[in-house]
Formats: sequence, structure tokens, C-alpha cells
Amino acid sequence: MTSHTHPLSSLSPAEIATVRQVMADAGLVSDTTRFAYVGLDEPGKPDVLAGTVTDRRARVLLLDIATGKADDVRVSVAEGAVREVTPIDGAAGQIAILNEEFGVIDGILAGCAEWTQALRARGVDPDTVVYAPLSAGNYGYPDEEGKRMMRVLAFRQDHPGDHCWAHPVDGLCAYVDLIARSVHKIIDHRVHPVPAEPGNYHDPAVAGPPLEGLRPISITQPDGPSFRFDGERLTWANWSLRVGFDMREGLVLRQLSYRDGDTERPVVYRASIAEMVVPYGDPSPVRFWQNYFDTGEYLYGRYANSLRLGCDCLGEITYLDATIADEFGNPHTIGNAICVHEEDFGTLWKHSDLFTGVSEVRRQRRLVISFFTTVGNYDYGFYWYLYLDGTIECEAKLTGIPFTSAYPEEGSAFATELAPGLGAPYHQHLFCARLDMTVDGVENAVDEVDVVRLPMSEANPYGNAFTSRTTRLGNERDGAREADAAVSRTWHIVNPGTRNRMGTPVGYALLPQQAPTLLADPGSVIAARAAFATKHLWVTRYSADERYPAGDHVNQSPGHGGLPGYTAAERDIDGQDIVVWHTFGPTHLPRLEDWPIMPVDYAKFTLKPFGFFDRNPTLNVPATPGGHCHAD
Repeated sequence: MTSHTHPLSSLSPAEIATVRQVMADAGLVSDTTRFAYVGLDEPGKPDVLAGTVTDRRARVLLLDIATGKADDVRVSVAEGAVREVTPIDGAAGQIAILNEEFGVIDGILAGCAEWTQALRARGVDPDTVVYAPLSAGNYGYPDEEGKRMMRVLAFRQDHPGDHCWAHPVDGLCAYVDLIARSVHKIIDHRVHPVPAEPGNYHDPAVAGPPLEGLRPISITQPDGPSFRFDGERLTWANWSLRVGFDMREGLVLRQLSYRDGDTERPVVYRASIAEMVVPYGDPSPVRFWQNYFDTGEYLYGRYANSLRLGCDCLGEITYLDATIADEFGNPHTIGNAICVHEEDFGTLWKHSDLFTGVSEVRRQRRLVISFFTTVGNYDYGFYWYLYLDGTIECEAKLTGIPFTSAYPEEGSAFATELAPGLGAPYHQHLFCARLDMTVDGVENAVDEVDVVRLPMSEANPYGNAFTSRTTRLGNERDGAREADAAVSRTWHIVNPGTRNRMGTPVGYALLPQQAPTLLADPGSVIAARAAFATKHLWVTRYSADERYPAGDHVNQSPGHGGLPGYTAAERDIDGQDIVVWHTFGPTHLPRLEDWPIMPVDYAKFTLKPFGFFDRNPTLNVPATPGGHCHAD
């Protein structure tokens, strides 16, 4: 490890090239070897905080596309040596789907007579069909055991510029064996008419004439932004943090701290969206399996967009490139993958005092760190906001095109009809944030705080009283919790060993949005595979190898991995080094207004200081210069 490389810095292009060469020299790379994942093998948190890290490692997931053999490899970048090679048991889960595997589907299906005949029976020319190859899940079918599978749905494309999502060829599905490069099975359930109406939202004939009267909005910072970068370390106002990128998790924020006077106070050691699942609610024989883990099955960091000034980001923007590995193990740079900028966010605080005549107002601003990724039909933006008052927010922005189906003549209880004969199945988007907390240090705990309505009594004769009830979560069994809007439930991550000036533990409150957890039956396959999504909150003891809420290898996993396994030991979480996992996201009953392209929907959570400071920490925020305020 060179003296200027931080232990948590993302792998550089040179390091990725070194990793590939080391593995080739060790005989681990052949013509049929593909690199499914290359990322930093993060050193343990205690070693990083103690400054005792001496090695720099990469983690590599390999797949042999000829045999299906997969390995989990650890490489010392500093010493140029392979440290571990662990075979991956495909029965417990396959490694993520390769881009190359998406690309072979056309040729496999074109060579299957049963498939092309099924298309022609629907009046569809096979040459006009495009495919949506999708993760298969694991339904315990004996004939699929040991096979690396995808399930494929078809769409008609009427011309090269036609958005095929408007024309699903429904009632038909192909199960494909990716290693054998063959069709394993075809499900031909029902012939539906292919919806004919186009959904080309960029076509003036569909979009209509341009909206007039919108004048330009110009956002400028004549003196430049208020933040500074030193490598991946970012400082802004009282905040400091490290901004990283991972091809599985996308944007990763590390070592967030807030300067309080002369003291740098840690808040979060590591924050990311560690998993997401999109479970669909259509039980059709060709769609019941639609449940996508966009992080674990597809590695959505790979699909980060290259952002454009004035279109994706507006204002005084700093862009960061992200370097990942391609499937041959070579470094690949995604330009402008991360956007960093400041935003005005309205009023920070304000008061016009009746008795003193003093009228003061300060404006809030926030630092925005974001990226966008496209996975098939959906586009997701992930935005982390840091505020002047110590608040942290994470917001997911969901847009793109709803996944479509045919809408049967008899109607459907599981979908919305968006256009004649065109349906959009009901579904959820459930994200899991992994928040490795360090609120004023590593010895943290979680208090569940509910408001409590009090009955009329001698102590409450007029019935107006209500109070709060605080329950300390003692072990990992207690730490699996659900939100409850009826009692305004929040969770306070506190440091029992550090007190504020009023004698209570310093802390941050996790404020959830009120939305359902996983709606699938508890006995379903998806409830086992996405067990993390059955609770809004999980709290675990920190362990360096517990990174992903649905487990390391999610693709075709049978379930029960990840958080159920992590919490099985029921470890103590009271005053310990803990990780908080938070599930959030919308349940989507598609609207007519979501077609042919969906306006952004939002889902978020907030971490708000609660007794972390001794008073309002923004009293010293300067007033807006007079030249920017209008006076009558």
C-alpha cells in the first residue's frame, strides 16, 4: 500500500490491471473465464480506525462460461499475490448475471423451433422480437438443479426506434440454460393479442407540441462551490467524508463526521444501498417468478449513467468518474458517474419576535452526492443529502418505463390497464440501506421510540396528555422491527457512553417513511430469498464479512441467506459496534400517468441528530448577503 493510498480508496485502474495480471500469472484466467465482480476487499473496521492496515486487497468473483464453475478470489494488490480461492456452491446461489449472458439469448431462442413456432402462432414475426432476459430465482425445480438459468419474456419492436415495452408478447416464456446455451423449457400458457398502440414518448405525435412559456432557470455560484476534494475525501461546511464507488452497490459513503467546534465527531462509518428487490404481484404462470434483486443479481453499479450538465445535474457541478472492471478483468471507466453539488433548500430557521422586534432568517443548503443507474426498463437515482444542521438523508428517485404485460379482456386484479390491451403489473421497490454506525464512536445502541396516548385519569383529567416510550433493543432477535405510523415510531442510534449537556446519550434518529414491507406471503419463495424486506429495521453486530442483506450470492439463491443468518446468533447489540439495516421503498400500483414514461417517484429515509448537539448547531450560519435579498 503506497503512502498516499487510503485503505478505503476505490481500486484504481492500475490496481485493477494488477489484479488481473496476478490472477493470470496464478493460472486462474483462461479464454472462458469472466470477471463478474472486482472490488475493494475492505479491511476490517477496527484495523482502519486503529491505523494498522498494512495490506490492500481486491475481491474477485470469477465464472467459467464453459463449465459454470465459479470462484471467490482474494488478491493482495500490495504484494501481488493470490491469497484465497474459494469455490462457490451454485446450489447456495450463483454469482451475478454477466452482460455477455444477456447477449447470447437472441441466438439461443432464434435456433429453437418450438419458440419461433409459438411466436408465429401469435402472428408475430420472430425477426421483430426483442427479449428481456431476467433472473430466474429458485423454485426448487429438480430439473433446474445445478443449472445456471434465466427466464425470458418477449416484446415486439415495430421499427428500430420503437419502444418495445408497448408490445409485450404475453402468455409465453422461455427458460434458458446459460451454460448449455440451450432452451431448457418453454411455457406457452395463453395467446394474448399483442398491444398495438405505440409508446414512443420521444415522438412528437405521442408527446404533443412542446410546452411553451417555460423560461430558463440559471443556478450559479460565481465564487465556485463551497466543498473541496482531496482524492476521495470531501469536505463541506462542517462535514467530512470519503466518496467511493462499487460495481455492486454503486455509490458508497465512508467515514462521515461532523466538526463540532474543534472536535471531529464521527457519525457513520459506511453507508450504501446494499440490496434492492422488485417483487411483482402477478401470479400468471409466465410471470409469477418476476422478482429482481437489482443489486445482488445484476450489480447495478455497472450500469451507472454518464451524467450530463444541464440535463441530469443543474448548477455548479463537480463530476467524479468511476472505475470498475469489465468482464475480462480490464479497467473500465464510467465518465461523470457521480454528481456532487450544493443546493439551496429554503429556510433553515426564521423568527420575527413580537417583543424585541428582531427578525432573523437563515437559509438552509445541502450537499448532494448522487448517481443514476439503468437496469432494464427502470432508471434509479440515488441521492445522499448532507445538511448544515447535521441531518443526513438518502432519497431514491424512480423513473423509466413500467414493466408491461398484456391486459386480458376479462380484466385483472393484479395490474393496471395503461393503454388498450396493455397492462402494468403491481409491484414493489424495496431498498435496503446498510448503515455502519459510529455515533461518537463504535459503542452504539438502538432505542425504539413510540409516542403513547394516555387515557383520562386523575393524572390526566382532561385527556390531553401523551408521552413517549423508549425501548432499548438488546440483541439481534429484538433488532428486527417494523415501522408503525400509529405511534410515530422512530429508532434512535445512541452512544450510551457519551452524554450531551442535559445528561442524555448523544444520538441520531432514523426517521422511516411509512410504507409496507414485502407483501408476498410469508411462506413464499421470495419471502425466503428477500427476508430482509420483511422488516423495516434490522440491527446486527458489526462483522467484516456481513455485507449484503440477502447474502453474498443472490442469483438463484434458495433463500434464508443474509440477515436471517447474520442474526441467528442473537448477539448483544446494546453498547456494541453495530450495523443498522433499513428497508424502505414504494409499493407501485401503476397509474395511467406512468405511461409511456414514468415521472419520478420518490422514497427516502432521514437520519436526524437527536441530542447529538447541545443546541442548534447552525446559529453561526451567516445571513444571506444583502445583494441577494430583495427589500421593498
